Amino acid sequence: MTALRRATPLAAARARLLASAVAGVVAFSANALAQGAPNPFPEPIKPEAPAPKSAAPKAAAPKAAPPKAAAPKPDAPKQQRKGAPEKTAAPAAPDDPNADLAYGAYQMGLYRTAFNIALKRAQETGDPKSMTLLGELYSNALGIKRDDAKAAEWYKQAADRGDREAMFALGMMKIAGRGGPANRDEGARLLASSAKLGKAAAAYNLGLLYLEGQVFPQDIKRAAELFRQAANAGNPEAQYALATFYKEGRGVEKDLAEAAKLMRAAAMVDNLDAEVEYAIALYNGTGTPKDVPTAIALLNRAARQNSPIAQNRLARILVDGLGVPVDKVQGFKWHLIAKTAGNGDPDLDAKFAQLSPIEKAKSEDLARKWFGAK
Repeated sequence: MTALRRATPLAAARARLLASAVAGVVAFSANALAQGAPNPFPEPIKPEAPAPKSAAPKAAAPKAAPPKAAAPKPDAPKQQRKGAPEKTAAPAAPDDPNADLAYGAYQMGLYRTAFNIALKRAQETGDPKSMTLLGELYSNALGIKRDDAKAAEWYKQAADRGDREAMFALGMMKIAGRGGPANRDEGARLLASSAKLGKAAAAYNLGLLYLEGQVFPQDIKRAAELFRQAANAGNPEAQYALATFYKEGRGVEKDLAEAAKLMRAAAMVDNLDAEVEYAIALYNGTGTPKDVPTAIALLNRAARQNSPIAQNRLARILVDGLGVPVDKVQGFKWHLIAKTAGNGDPDLDAKFAQLSPIEKAKSEDLARKWFGAK
């Protein structure tokens, strides 16, 4: 069976520098790797740019790009998948049961109540968790008018008292220039402090800084170490980034099995990029036993989540009958959808031109329905 070409490694990883607290993205350089027999994808198709994640968490909103993304999201209930903008994770629940009233109100969307309780505790007892919660509320206009300067003030008070969530949030604000002049060095210092206290998102973003090589001298091995720290704590962006390192042997010894394992872990928590990469690894049997049906199911799922890479790969599979019965109408539907997102494919264009007028019309009609057009 013809092998699928995987997405461009961490050009496909599109690690979003500080989860779009900064406007740019860090592209990981690596060449597209042909796998196995003659490849039906002679040119790698560049992945879509993910919706950037905000520098501070949003209520009931990532995701990206890559964005997916990691805006300040204190350790609390898990939100939504990595492909689209992430919902805000509420600040970590304080140990003091009285402080839980503010946290509980926050979780219920009673932001003004949460603000009043947290403000009282912060002023009367100097509780750092309450201060962090006030920073979250001010930075996201939750129950109170947005005020980045006040958010930064509360985050700083909490960070000075050792709160890792506040350190992370304030570090992201410093790097983005929110609440005051941008100060990437100070932001990096705060991220490092937060990472030392076990904040996975801080370790991941700090790794991106080492990869970027502007705040610090570029150090791929150090970036890999930080990605591993975050990955071991369950951060899907870090799992995906570290997987691409193992795939290419950058900063770590090349290990396709470990790469596939990490891709699978990230895919299981809905990291869309990892889902596509893992599907291609399954299709080709790269670092994992070959499993074409599961690979196609994952590509289909990712295509329906608006991944142009998955849409293109699925189109080729359906048009050419690679592991499934030929279905040109559905295949070209996905081709037209991916092409609209900027992932053109000259080979499929040529095959589409050879379709009968009836088949063309059916594919075009399905593509229009996908976009909600009549």
